[in-house]
Amino acid sequence: MSRGTHRAAVQVEQMFLETRSLLGELFNVSPDHINRIVFASSATEALNTAVRGLLKPGDHVITTGLEHNALWRPLKMLERAGMIELTVLPCPDGLAVDPEDAANALRENTALVAAAHASNVTGALQPIAALGQICREAQVPFLVDAAQTAGIYPIDVEAWNIGLLAFTGHKGLLGPQGTGGLYIAPELVLEPLKYGGTGSASLPDEMPDWLPDRFEAGTQNGPGIAGLKAAAEFILATGVENIRRHEMSLTARLQQGLAQIPGVTLYGPRDMAGKVPIVSCNVGAVDSEEVAYVLDEVYDIQVRAGLHCAPQAHRSLGTLDQGTVRFSIGHFNTVEQIDAALQAVEEIARG
Repeated sequence: MSRGTHRAAVQVEQMFLETRSLLGELFNVSPDHINRIVFASSATEALNTAVRGLLKPGDHVITTGLEHNALWRPLKMLERAGMIELTVLPCPDGLAVDPEDAANALRENTALVAAAHASNVTGALQPIAALGQICREAQVPFLVDAAQTAGIYPIDVEAWNIGLLAFTGHKGLLGPQGTGGLYIAPELVLEPLKYGGTGSASLPDEMPDWLPDRFEAGTQNGPGIAGLKAAAEFILATGVENIRRHEMSLTARLQQGLAQIPGVTLYGPRDMAGKVPIVSCNVGAVDSEEVAYVLDEVYDIQVRAGLHCAPQAHRSLGTLDQGTVRFSIGHFNTVEQIDAALQAVEEIARG
């Protein structure tokens, strides 16, 4: 999306193209389709683009009980407006959905199956490959929210039949805030969420038909996308599997240590193969926000507490009133930091 033909503008356009290519390599998008990776300000914008661009009055949508508000609220808005029917698949105890429930929920007017790849509360990985196969057989578009997995877990849009993949740049992709995007499969036609200038085909009143221009109205976040490019290069050079191996080793150490502290309650999967590097817990009946405050002020350990913008997940856990304390482990964390966190929680639990 170049706004000019001078050398600097062309260099920016080339950088955008290279970034799409790197993301395409991470997500196994065909090189012929990398222009179908459109940039957005966040996974939230990408999910709104997908949901509001695809769905029509009378459509039926299947989603899960673990969704972040970035997907949940747009769907509920459309349901309240009487535009769509919504089926929410149960996720007892914050664990993954049963693919058979998705298959049984399909209707003649089912127009979308939408699911987070992993819960941002429990870390539970959803059975995306199985859900994708169900969608393939039913010829229903499949939307995946990869905010918690992009960059730290292998993603294959072709093998998993993902028609729409939303991602953010500032989490596992290690990029700047204010970056993200949406992959749109060739067979899908969406209406844009935003209308405006694209630097191309300026005369018509309508948005261009071609991608990425159709979905990239307005000035793009060039500095942010440049940062995302550098981050994607780092991830590909390091290896997603190597990143996951390190992060899950630390996650196992933290989870096992927390399980041995009297008064600490853990939530979500215990098996490292079934989750991403997130550990949610509570310390007795102490409000999660209070525990997070003490960890920050006394121990200089930063965690997230409360409902994590995902109240449906907390309903499944029974933690809607207390919330949870969530530890998110990253590539640059160390064993020493994990042990320091365990010592801090143990001291808090002792009172």
